Amino acid sequence: MSVKSLCGVLYLLLIAGAGPAFAFACHPDFPLQHGETLSWQGADDAYSVPLPDGRDVWIFGDTLYGPQRQVVGNDPRMTHSSIGISTCDPRTGWHLAYFIKHGPHGQPESFFVPKEPKHWYWAMDGFVARGSLWITLLCIKPAENPDSPAFNFQTCGADLARISNPGDDPQNWKISYSTLVPDGVKAYPSATAFVEGDYAYIFTLYEAGTHPMLLTRIPLSGLDNPAEHLEYLAADGAWKPGLVPEKARQVMRQGATEMSVRYHPELKQWVAILIDPGFLSDKILERTAPSFTGPWTDGTVLYRIPEMLPGPQHDKDNFCYAAKEHPELETDSSFLFTYVCNSLAVPKLVTRTDIYFPRVVTVPIPK
Repeated sequence: MSVKSLCGVLYLLLIAGAGPAFAFACHPDFPLQHGETLSWQGADDAYSVPLPDGRDVWIFGDTLYGPQRQVVGNDPRMTHSSIGISTCDPRTGWHLAYFIKHGPHGQPESFFVPKEPKHWYWAMDGFVARGSLWITLLCIKPAENPDSPAFNFQTCGADLARISNPGDDPQNWKISYSTLVPDGVKAYPSATAFVEGDYAYIFTLYEAGTHPMLLTRIPLSGLDNPAEHLEYLAADGAWKPGLVPEKARQVMRQGATEMSVRYHPELKQWVAILIDPGFLSDKILERTAPSFTGPWTDGTVLYRIPEMLPGPQHDKDNFCYAAKEHPELETDSSFLFTYVCNSLAVPKLVTRTDIYFPRVVTVPIPK
């Protein structure tokens, strides 16, 4: 029986050295903390990156913190990024440690901070290459004309962070930044990333038309200067320097800001997990392709989100997003993915402590 790695290492127990193998599986959860100044009170994103030592790095976005949740007006108490480190052990099970960055005087800070003080980063997907952890960063700034307090943001570019010592305590990470794509391109490589062969591939949402998904890549040898070595998949199928969105191949007709793309050897398919691109959708989709360049299916409904359906978890102000798969926590018979629900009425984050943290779902792989 073939199984994927779990937290980087899936434990195979052999009885007397020749008996059947047993796969040990952990089911992750993300409980809120209470009582401390820097207690983790919920977050979104929840990308996971397996490290070579068997641990997982969890990348969280806008993170609520404090003894309890707090919102003043429409401004929640939060930082724009936090980190989790998880392990899985056959004796003790799942363990997750949260890390909220603290400054020199103990004040909370974001792990990833741009130079422009009025901008912030949403830390996205990551990969390990050349002994470092690399994280795609989507630059965000206040919206010119926000539709609501929950959507007071717009994109302003993409950068790439390098953590040269990912095995250390995240409080001691050495982080450096490189520009990837400047503001104004309207297509920012960040949505999901992976290494295949000699390249890091990054899916890119194009903020025009049907909001299709484009594909970019960086040679691993050029990661220190990603903007100079960035290439995009052009409409004619050739890889070309830079990123010219209007000339790029639309590998998916509609994409998502956050998603996952991972290869499943047992299916001999690439699998994309994402929220249905329709606004306020209740559907999580599975798309498949024989190659990450496509052709991709339009997607089948993998899961219906209970927070968006009539029932006890529903609220008229709910919206859900950030669906993505975590293959290192799966067996070959199931998908394991997370999503996050938020509220259009920001003050509800204080009373609705059943939302705004990663929800974990396991479903059988459709035949």
